[in-house]
Amino acid sequence: METRRLRRLLAAAALATAAVTAGTAAAVPPGDVRQATPAGLTPPLPWTAPLPAAPGSPLAPAQSGAAQSAGAQSAEVQRTQVQDGAGTDVRTAPFELDGAKLQATLDATHQAGMTGLFSAVRDGDASWQGASGVADTATGRPVRADMRQRVGSITKTFVATAVLQQVDRGRVRLDDPIAAYLPDLVPGPRGRQVTVRMLLDHTSGIGDYVPAAFPSLDDPSPASLDANRYRRLSPKQLVAWGLAAKPTGDPGQNWSYSNTNYVILGLLLEKVTGRSATDYITANVIRRAGLRHTYFPGGDPVIHGPHPKMYESLYGVLDPPRDYSEYDMSWASTAGSLVSTADDLNHFYRDLLTGGLTSKDALAEMQKTVPVKDATGQTVLDYGLGIYAVNLPCGRFWGHDGLVWGAATQSLTSQDGARQLTFALNRARYQRLDGQGVPIPDPIDNALGAHALQALCGPSAADSIASGTTTRFLPLGFLTPNP
Repeated sequence: METRRLRRLLAAAALATAAVTAGTAAAVPPGDVRQATPAGLTPPLPWTAPLPAAPGSPLAPAQSGAAQSAGAQSAEVQRTQVQDGAGTDVRTAPFELDGAKLQATLDATHQAGMTGLFSAVRDGDASWQGASGVADTATGRPVRADMRQRVGSITKTFVATAVLQQVDRGRVRLDDPIAAYLPDLVPGPRGRQVTVRMLLDHTSGIGDYVPAAFPSLDDPSPASLDANRYRRLSPKQLVAWGLAAKPTGDPGQNWSYSNTNYVILGLLLEKVTGRSATDYITANVIRRAGLRHTYFPGGDPVIHGPHPKMYESLYGVLDPPRDYSEYDMSWASTAGSLVSTADDLNHFYRDLLTGGLTSKDALAEMQKTVPVKDATGQTVLDYGLGIYAVNLPCGRFWGHDGLVWGAATQSLTSQDGARQLTFALNRARYQRLDGQGVPIPDPIDNALGAHALQALCGPSAADSIASGTTTRFLPLGFLTPNP
């Protein structure tokens, strides 16, 4: 592919978004901004869940039917509420976890070109873990199922959970404008129009900061990835880049994935809890869920504990792929810097979806979704508040995926929390791009899909890959090729 054409494709990939039908958000009149939560809040006490929403919370029963804050009922994307019994895991027939077939599909993914991958599957009390391929191409060191991984945007579910805990406490209201809490961070009319909910479900219209943080992606070149391996960035710098980017729409108008949204939410957590966002999430989400190998790396560019190298292909620009496992993740902040394991992520999503981390009402808010469509108009997923739903042949599953330089991860859990899959790859952006800058599915994707369907739905669904039925996994990587 000639350089000029590849430059155009990568530039399109850096800005690719998916839109949904919606109206135009109404502006919030000046002066109609709620007072921010008082400064100087003491750090919250250890929180025990499940609990009902706290008195004064907009989720408390007494609040039902109350008027929403300014902008909440203006023309927004249409959100769908999960009703009782809806979206539950409905398998055509029960089946036992088949370790041999699960391993065979992992091996097939490695043979299709994936450097290394590992996976953890749970069904009730039964579990399986497996790995295939190498963690280090230079030494041949094999991948192990218990390895640590940079999980990218899966971080967003952790952040959203922490924000909903603050909603439970009455410290945050989902339909308040962000200017009610951070008046100087998002100035002007946009701060009065963009609500906390819009940040959580990516309908804020605020652009992504990643193209500004790594400008060589427009060349195309990995130069800015290499030059900034040990760069320290502040959350406010990331937000400034995102606010300076071209808006992707009016607030509430479109779904458009933006990492800037979740950096702003991290700053919101700091404001209302009186402590750093990462400290709060560590104490009230990570430790609350009993996760043993999940942490924010802070300024440490090294992953601690057993982990694979992370090989970046940059859609064919880097051949052979280049290792980015040692990297300062301040560029990802609360949008995507978390380190975890496959088993930890399964524990987290099961705890979240069974009511262990927020109130029932808060979880219901997280599962109010907007449809996300690809360029053909097909709904790829339904995005809620830091968590999305995908429909598989055997039912509806909730989770998220994450993409960073050299690694990709996805975690999916059935509505009842029973059946789960988390897989991790140590090679990223291995596809080629089409004329619109969107990744073209690779044989790796087909083999990975067979593994995922074998794990979540059983052999009959896995066989549908061979019969031409396709289910797209790692969906955000196809909609938004940047992390």
